[in-house]
Amino acid sequence: MPSPKAKNPGRSGGSPVLGSSNGRYEFMSLTKPLNRSSPPHLLQRQGSDPTTARLRASESPTRRRGSGSSTGSASGQGPPEEDGIRLNPSLIRVALSSLLAIDLWLSKQLGVCACEDSSWGSVRPLMKLLEISGHGIPWLAGTAYCLYKSDSAAGQEVMLNLFMGLLLDLILVGIVKAVVRRRRPAHNRMDMFATFSVDRYSFPSGHATRAAMCGRFLLAHLVLAAPLRVLVLLWVGLVGLSRVMLGRHNVTDVMFGFWMGYCQYNLVEMLWLSPQTLQGLLGQSA
Repeated sequence: MPSPKAKNPGRSGGSPVLGSSNGRYEFMSLTKPLNRSSPPHLLQRQGSDPTTARLRASESPTRRRGSGSSTGSASGQGPPEEDGIRLNPSLIRVALSSLLAIDLWLSKQLGVCACEDSSWGSVRPLMKLLEISGHGIPWLAGTAYCLYKSDSAAGQEVMLNLFMGLLLDLILVGIVKAVVRRRRPAHNRMDMFATFSVDRYSFPSGHATRAAMCGRFLLAHLVLAAPLRVLVLLWVGLVGLSRVMLGRHNVTDVMFGFWMGYCQYNLVEMLWLSPQTLQGLLGQSA
């Protein structure tokens, strides 16, 4: 039986493919695309070609996902992991929220004189008396009277600078209250003595700033006996405590007020006015 003859490869421009169904050598053109109706062994043969494998690898799902993510990032949409991290609250925010919750809770627990029917409602008149003792109007009026009645230059110098410190306290506290705009506690009753427009705000406590500054001023510039010095310190602490017990302020308002008043005294010392300096300023302005 004659053996099958193979066609000349050079003449057909193709390559031989073995294993055909009719037992003959068949030739497939390298320049023509593979037809969908080609036999299965030809499709398998083309799939093993390195070039085809690389093309299929380039269209793999992983490659397509990578290209999709790069396209999404180019269009301004970040990956969902970054969005999740961005939405998580920071540690500082959580700490501040916790401190605020503790401040509100503690202030409400200590507001035992907020009204007459509170647990310590009978002590409310005494707390209001402490409120008046730390108010700015009595301090300004008393300092101005002492300045007018003083006979010595040293006494006038002390009273003059205390008066300037009280004015400075009113200005700084009013500015901070207008900027922060923190509302007073919900259990507060607006029956305070001689209030102004910024007094509807709570932060900081003007009584606490004034008590701290005046306390330091009196202890530094007045010769007081030991019991009187203790009495001044006790008055400063009771004024701050009364603000919380009356429900006027939160605890942080009073604490910040004490710190602010302590620093205001340092500012008064820096801007200290002597009678000679004041006369020189008045003479230059005239």
